[in-house]
Amino acid sequence: MPAAASSMPRVDKMPGVFFSAHPKELKGAGHSLLDDKTPKRRPKTLLSADEVMQWSQSLEKLLASQTGLDVFGSFLKSEFSEENIEFWLACEDYKKTDSDHLHCKAEKIYKAFVHSDAAKQINIDFRTRESTAKKVKAPTPTCFDEAQKIIYTLMEKDSYPRFLKSDIYLNLLNDLQPSSLK
Repeated sequence: MPAAASSMPRVDKMPGVFFSAHPKELKGAGHSLLDDKTPKRRPKTLLSADEVMQWSQSLEKLLASQTGLDVFGSFLKSEFSEENIEFWLACEDYKKTDSDHLHCKAEKIYKAFVHSDAAKQINIDFRTRESTAKKVKAPTPTCFDEAQKIIYTLMEKDSYPRFLKSDIYLNLLNDLQPSSLK
């Protein structure tokens, strides 16, 4: 095996770890790579042990990394709490929304995550749920900030410490470290 190939981590062999790809990356020559039966080379992951170790410094650093976000999302999914990261990401996207589209997006986020009958209902207190419902009626870019902060804190204090002790994180870190450090 060439030296360059052996230094690449084998994260594709880790059970329970999935990396999302942008839909454009899945297209090729007019067909989906997912439908093509011929083996394709995966794009090289530039993930390093240093980057993965930085994830342990703070939830903020973990979420700032696309791969970190993907791995943490897989972990949350394994714990049946992926609605937290999905809501947090929806709020981050919502903050960048043009004012013309705020109302429509606010309604979608509210119905998906905040409403008492939401399929992916987030764990927030009654007062915050009611306050958010009122804000959504006249949406601003900050109408979900209170609920988003609660969910961030919940992830930071609860899910994130468990993630750092999880097999998903520890195996990834171990696979990326040079053999001399293992």
